[in-house]
Amino acid sequence: MRLDRLLVTVGLGSRTQVQRLIRSGAVAVDGQTLRDPGSQIREDAAVAVSGQAVDTRQERHILLNKPAGVLTAARDSRQETVMSLLPPAFTSLGCMPVGRLDKDTTGLLLLTTDGEMAHRLLSPARYVDKVYLAEVDGPLTAAHIEAFAAGLNLGDFVAAPAALDILESGEARALARVTVHEGRFHQVKRMFEAVGRTVLTLRRERFGPLTLPEDLTAGQWRELTGEELAEVRRAVGMEAER
Repeated sequence: MRLDRLLVTVGLGSRTQVQRLIRSGAVAVDGQTLRDPGSQIREDAAVAVSGQAVDTRQERHILLNKPAGVLTAARDSRQETVMSLLPPAFTSLGCMPVGRLDKDTTGLLLLTTDGEMAHRLLSPARYVDKVYLAEVDGPLTAAHIEAFAAGLNLGDFVAAPAALDILESGEARALARVTVHEGRFHQVKRMFEAVGRTVLTLRRERFGPLTLPEDLTAGQWRELTGEELAEVRRAVGMEAER
């Protein structure tokens, strides 16, 4: 890959900016200063700018604890998005959210540069579970469990059968865990509305084999471990392709 293209891709500036940086002698590859922006370098080469090592990995997989009030979008001209919680390099690399969480929904959000993996994770045919913790505005009963298990007609589509596990239930509120394998717009909220309940808070706790870490506070993120990535690939039938 061309040196200037690599530096643009990892978010070090525009093409003009990185070319100027290279010509100034600030960029070294494998310990050797390169001044030609068109220099061809290996993807695994050690790159440093002004003596500081640059992370040049092209493939990234991020686990984010999405806070409330932030849009799940690559960009928005008026509101904060999840990409603003990450370093600019991730946007440059095309590390995008896998599916969406509503603006007021919190919890586990996966972002990746692997488009095929993202597609498979979102395909209903793959039956990748998504688990949510929901607080609703009234009691939940066995009848609600049965309704979720049977599948719910939401007007524009029929939601596939889902598991509803009631954790607490009182006259004014209830807490439940919901497991679905689809990811339609406002789906969990609409499912509760179909049985006469309004969701007060909603947090995604699990997506496929990934579980929201207890020590990852709202707005924080980390990269997937090698083991976690392998588990995700196995879940969508990609392990044999690597």
